[in-house]
Amino acid sequence: MKRRIKHVTVLGSGIMGSGIAAHFANIGVEVLLLDIVPFELTEAEQKKGLTKEDKAVRNRIATESLAKLVKASPALLYKKEFAERISVGNFDDDLQKIKNTDWIIEVVVERLDIKKSVYEKIEQFRKPGTLVSSNTSGIPINMLVEGRSDDFKKYFAGTHFFNPVRYLPLLEIIPTNDTDAEIVKFYMEYGAKFLGKTTVLAKDTPAFIANRIGVFSMMNLLHNVKSIGLNVTEVDKLTGPVIGRPKSATFRTADVVGLDTLVHVANGVHASGVEDEQFKGTFVLPDYINMMMENKWLGSKTEQGFYKKVKNADGKSEIHGLNLDSSQYENQGKANFATLELTKNIDKPIDRFKVLIGGKDKAGELYRKSLGALFAYVSHKIPEISDELYKVDDAMKAGFGWENGPFEIWDAVGIQKGIELATEAGFTVSEWVKSVESFYKVNEEGQSIFFDKNSGNYNNIPGQEAFIILDNIRKNKTLWSNSGSAIQDLGDGIINFEIRSKMNSLGGEVLDGLNRAIDLAEKEYDGLVIGNQGANFSVGANLAMILMMAIEQDWDDLNMAIAYFQKSMMRVRYSSVPVVVAPHGLTLGGGCEMTMHADKVVAAAETYIGLVETGVGVIPGGGGTKEFALRTSKEFAADDVKNNRMREAFMNIAMGKVATSAHEAYDMGILENHKDIVVVNKNRQIAEAKKVAKLMAEQGYTQPIQQKVKVLGQGALGMFYVGTDQMVTGNFISEHDKKIADKLAYVMVGGNLSEPTVVTEQYLLNLEREAFLQLCGERKTLERIQFMLQKGKPLRN
Repeated sequence: MKRRIKHVTVLGSGIMGSGIAAHFANIGVEVLLLDIVPFELTEAEQKKGLTKEDKAVRNRIATESLAKLVKASPALLYKKEFAERISVGNFDDDLQKIKNTDWIIEVVVERLDIKKSVYEKIEQFRKPGTLVSSNTSGIPINMLVEGRSDDFKKYFAGTHFFNPVRYLPLLEIIPTNDTDAEIVKFYMEYGAKFLGKTTVLAKDTPAFIANRIGVFSMMNLLHNVKSIGLNVTEVDKLTGPVIGRPKSATFRTADVVGLDTLVHVANGVHASGVEDEQFKGTFVLPDYINMMMENKWLGSKTEQGFYKKVKNADGKSEIHGLNLDSSQYENQGKANFATLELTKNIDKPIDRFKVLIGGKDKAGELYRKSLGALFAYVSHKIPEISDELYKVDDAMKAGFGWENGPFEIWDAVGIQKGIELATEAGFTVSEWVKSVESFYKVNEEGQSIFFDKNSGNYNNIPGQEAFIILDNIRKNKTLWSNSGSAIQDLGDGIINFEIRSKMNSLGGEVLDGLNRAIDLAEKEYDGLVIGNQGANFSVGANLAMILMMAIEQDWDDLNMAIAYFQKSMMRVRYSSVPVVVAPHGLTLGGGCEMTMHADKVVAAAETYIGLVETGVGVIPGGGGTKEFALRTSKEFAADDVKNNRMREAFMNIAMGKVATSAHEAYDMGILENHKDIVVVNKNRQIAEAKKVAKLMAEQGYTQPIQQKVKVLGQGALGMFYVGTDQMVTGNFISEHDKKIADKLAYVMVGGNLSEPTVVTEQYLLNLEREAFLQLCGERKTLERIQFMLQKGKPLRN
């Protein structure tokens, strides 16, 4: 029988419990969030005359957690309204409600006795066959179910989410000896398909997979940093984006997560006694960590850890780093290393490692020691924590935000070189590695295969049938490419256009590729997907090109370039084959315009999309202004201009608003409810977009007819002008901002028409392009573009 999850109960409303509740609400599941009854009344409750028996008091902890959840930044909910899917209560009054739930997730304090007492209460009300799981990060899963009924054990497993739940995709599934195999399969599939997680099957070993490897890597670095002579700022420079790790790198991550959390995991692994002699010393805390724990310098939660915000002599705030020798905070300045300079022209972090380990400075020494230790450690963790090495890489990428896992990095530097690094760092690798040619390969079908230690063969990584991995098909499926884009054959009559420029910006080479892709699709294929698997879909137009033309006052060429962009977007809309766009991450400016012109959008839930051109002093010039005029015209009331969404669309563009999720993009009118869809698992996005394009073709796709647009003319324009005048008077915007907003309004209402008129899309595109060019001639616009380019920022407000 198919198992459906319609209702989930989360026991414990702390940071993790709230995050889990929010994410289930994000995907449309009804959630009951429970916590303990408070022991005492607050002062505010006493003033109101409340007693411990009042429901508001008894539910206070869960209620306050829900309120914090709604206000969280970064947001835990795709839309604040999704909080309506969460109800609250307490363990004493509401636990009996779990008889109607489909899945009970326990997220109470990390104490075995407390968890077991909660399970005993659960058994009083739980309906047989109901799923039960624990989010524990350290307690052995098999110990949790001791004394429980056979039915409870059959449906129980560890489900270890990572914080923040919305943004870190790892979900470790840890079955007990008694968990039914079909239930394990369900947890794995539900997590991947519905929750959008990278689900990794882990063994019931200390800290499971990601924390075991991640904390070892961090602890090894903590032991090395002083001997190499690096400060915390320098270490974070070396262990962040340059090697494909989060910006928070090492020490900032420790501050954000909390030093006590790191220490808890390290102590737990050390106390378990499972580590080999060569590794167990790594989990012993350095003296300076013990000092920090004693002083409660735990990071963000105590306002100081490895970093502290201080006031300088001028009274301005500065971030100072902890001197690990003196235990004093100091301005450690900017970190510069010759080794890093050698990698500036290497785009992919995975390709930098060969260069980094050859560095002759302290940076090179850190990389050699850290990677050598890591390679040795992971080699010995197969099969202890996982039988398959790909699970280790998946866990580190999804749980710690590493762009590449340990075995992938080892492949990149070479198996033999990795063994040498381990030896130089004072470690030995496991014997099985010494006969391996590489850990990964790609087979003829474009699927990744991994070396399986148990069989000695290369096996397929399970679940790939739901994915299309562009890296794997480029070699055999690329039909055409230039410096900024490529076209791949996805099979079944569908091709993919991939943007591959720096930051996926949209310049001439990308537009040339897009038009070639549409030409090819129309002549030889059934449909086109526009999608990539970079960090972001597109940050917008190529600002450097616009700036150069504007400074040189090459208005004819700039006019032609904007017209070419517009024509390309209209081809996306009016080609003879279905075009499906798959945005994700930052989808700004021109990337948003491309998305809005698609026949259908398959957006990742984590899509941050908007028209942000006003931030650099222009209006959307690639059809975005036209498109909102078209969309809002369909909603005009018969005789009341004020009842349409034009003003809302105008404000979204004028303020450069960016949706913080694909669901918010629906509310902003960027995505359309009647045609566009959202996928939670970004890894499935290209495959899903291909399915959509194929289905549209099979159903008999017909090229759309260009639309007419009703615009409102001078009457509406006057309304907008009054509004922008008032904003200047109130010091909400500058005179230059007013000039931009007025140009935007002029285009959206169809120019200086005396009355409401039906016009063509091309009419609006011409107005849009004219306004864009005029604004490019403004000195303040050029200054804004120069500022953005100097800061290396994407086109956004």
